[in-house]
Amino acid sequence: MSQAPTREVAKRVFAREFNDATYTFKESDEERAPNFALLPTGDRANRVFVVGTLTETEDIGDDSEYWRGRVVDPTGTFFIYAGQYQPEAAAFLRDTEPPAYVSVVGKPRTFETDDGSVNVSLRPESITAVDEATRDRWVVETAERTLDRVEAYDDETNEYAAMATERYDASLLDSYREEVLTALESLDGVAEDEPEATA
Repeated sequence: MSQAPTREVAKRVFAREFNDATYTFKESDEERAPNFALLPTGDRANRVFVVGTLTETEDIGDDSEYWRGRVVDPTGTFFIYAGQYQPEAAAFLRDTEPPAYVSVVGKPRTFETDDGSVNVSLRPESITAVDEATRDRWVVETAERTLDRVEAYDDETNEYAAMATERYDASLLDSYREEVLTALESLDGVAEDEPEATA
């Protein structure tokens, strides 16, 4: 009897780091092995959980509907693409009038452009309308998770940090610390009431 693969936990990640996560890999040669994005803070992500403001939607499909959405958090923009294989997400993008707060669970996808640069986008498993309080809570929790990853980066047993050291510029870590502060400051004092991040 074959065991069903367990779903990977969706990682909270800000847009700035997500868009820097241009390297993807598999950990086995099996046909259905999951694809991971290597986060520059030294972790892997098969699925991510993001919350932000849906600012724009557009049907960019030629023969059939293929929707692109822009979701903005305090650090940047996530680009979301949904078509016939993500019918519920595509319907959400079609029917929702921006701007709107949304939460998205999806898989990172990379695409190499003609000039050799790599674009990172999100293929949604689900998109849900949320309220401002949910968005603010996500910002605080994502700030904590980001700092946790940065603090664990120098742990010698962190194999993903070792991979990130080879693939990315280590100076990115300082910029993510700054992005965390910027994100928290954007909440207009909401973060001041939050408990300190625990290890």
